[in-house]
Amino acid sequence: MSKLGQYLWNWVVWIDEGANVLRGGDPHETVSSVMGKALQKGPAARGYRISCVLCKFLDLFQQDHCIKSIIPYIGTEAVAPDAEPTLPGNNGA
Repeated sequence: MSKLGQYLWNWVVWIDEGANVLRGGDPHETVSSVMGKALQKGPAARGYRISCVLCKFLDLFQQDHCIKSIIPYIGTEAVAPDAEPTLPGNNGA
């Protein structure tokens, strides 16, 4: 990748991680990783439905993007834990 390409990619990642921080997520994790975790946890996970929609869109650019972007060891610094299952009687809080 060229230096300009890397520079632009770094901006994309920075914006993605910033969007995750705005939703209460870990500052080192991308939204795609959070959505991939929700997909893996299944329909009981918080954010599962929107993750399905957004990940299908991202699949147009890279097949299985959300699953490939999962960073399993990142997410502990989230204020709002990602993909926490929502159970009956539990509003996810």
